[in-house]
Amino acid sequence: MIAAPDILCIGSVLWDIIGRTPSHMRLAADVPGRITRVPGGVAMNIAMTLRRFGLRPAILTALGRDPEGETLAAEAGRMGIITDFAYLSEDLPTDRYMAIEGANGLIAAIADAHSLEAAGDKILRPLEDGRLGSPGSPWSGPVALDGNLTADLLARIAASPLFFRADLRVASASPGKAERLLPLLDHTGATLYVNLEEAGILCQREFATSAEAAEGLLGRGARRILVTDGGRSASDGDSGAGVLTQSPPEVLVTRVTGAGDTFMAAHIVAEREGATRDAALDRALRAAAHYVSGDTPS
Repeated sequence: MIAAPDILCIGSVLWDIIGRTPSHMRLAADVPGRITRVPGGVAMNIAMTLRRFGLRPAILTALGRDPEGETLAAEAGRMGIITDFAYLSEDLPTDRYMAIEGANGLIAAIADAHSLEAAGDKILRPLEDGRLGSPGSPWSGPVALDGNLTADLLARIAASPLFFRADLRVASASPGKAERLLPLLDHTGATLYVNLEEAGILCQREFATSAEAAEGLLGRGARRILVTDGGRSASDGDSGAGVLTQSPPEVLVTRVTGAGDTFMAAHIVAEREGATRDAALDRALRAAAHYVSGDTPS
């Protein structure tokens, strides 16, 4: 018997291959450091953080029936993440992400998420075949939705009755994929989580602060928006309650990949527990600060 999940995490679950160095890096730099391989991907990062906060997440994703996929599913299961609803492909390899991080932040990254994109709406089958919901009785709980899905699939999700009752929490995967979120911008059940650059792409203009970006997105029709700006500020914009802004704690940054996903997961948990907007934003910022400082597991 599969335990009922508290939240669905839909999107990329892959291996993160991260090279980190304490040195500042420039183009063509060759420096000593450490290279690790850990479970990652936006959906997986959110699920891992939700699990640390005591929730029981299920991942809806695409994994290959290859050694990498089997090991990744086993690792997720060991952490208490429900993998029974993942789409397992015979012919698609398990996805990977590779990044280089220096003391001056993220230097470069490549996301090889082609299998997730190729799987398309196959990853949503549990929401329509009765295992997690159906068109007549859709899933009514929270959903963490990853912007790594294709633009077509995100647009279909925005209009799908399978998500009409869901509390959609949408993560932008990267600035290069930010425009994929446009169909969800004015969705009545959606809360979008973006950084300052991604907010600018969605509004086709530059913003100086997270508060300015939140105002701009509300003006574009967003119902609820969370905008982060690194170690400077984060803003919560609500179409009915305005914008509030806070600054994160100052910490020594030792890693950056996954920080935004940690922020989003902590914010979801805080609101689920009944925190006010102000308290939820504070908790999310503190969780992200602990993460980038290396005080929580990767």
